[in-house]
Amino acid sequence: MILDWLPERIPSISTGEMLRAEIAHDTELGRRTKAVIAAGGLVSDDLINQMLAARTAQPDCRNGFLLDGYPRTPQQAEFLDDLLARRGFPEPVVVHLDVPFEVLVSRMVCRRQCSGCGAMYNILSKRPKSPGRCDQCGAGLLVRKDDREEVIRERLSTYEAQTQPVLSHYYNGNYFHIAGDRSPMYIFEAITQALEPLIHCAPTT
Repeated sequence: MILDWLPERIPSISTGEMLRAEIAHDTELGRRTKAVIAAGGLVSDDLINQMLAARTAQPDCRNGFLLDGYPRTPQQAEFLDDLLARRGFPEPVVVHLDVPFEVLVSRMVCRRQCSGCGAMYNILSKRPKSPGRCDQCGAGLLVRKDDREEVIRERLSTYEAQTQPVLSHYYNGNYFHIAGDRSPMYIFEAITQALEPLIHCAPTT
């Protein structure tokens, strides 16, 4: 996750949300992305980078922003460096929440999604009041195809192969490694400590 600085309120931006928003608003980038996905292809770095540039140019990002799931490739990291420099932003702060594979697998295979309203549950950490039924609409809960163990392991292997070079790109900067399998309070305090020096920072433009 990348954080430029931390004023009182900054937007949180995820790659998936950017893609869905562009498609939903039927923008040129959204139409191009939809065509790629419909053809079974992977959204290119170029498209993702263009979406990021467009999203972060919006007024709510003028004091900084939080990026979740970006950058995922060295090319995206280099684009982000250039974008921040051109807009007068400081170097990013990188918070790496590192969770062991087996812990991630055990968490994800326990996820359940409502077949009606789409609400998410976890049979370990966020159980429904009635087993197998959604608290909100009462519909049955399902295991998503991408939450099956063999699919999860393949996705994690691909993610690791892509992400390690990105982490290396930031090692000599404002990089913070945090054990993501610790308690929520520990993780919150570790992130707060990493970002505390930025709270009173202001943009240069």
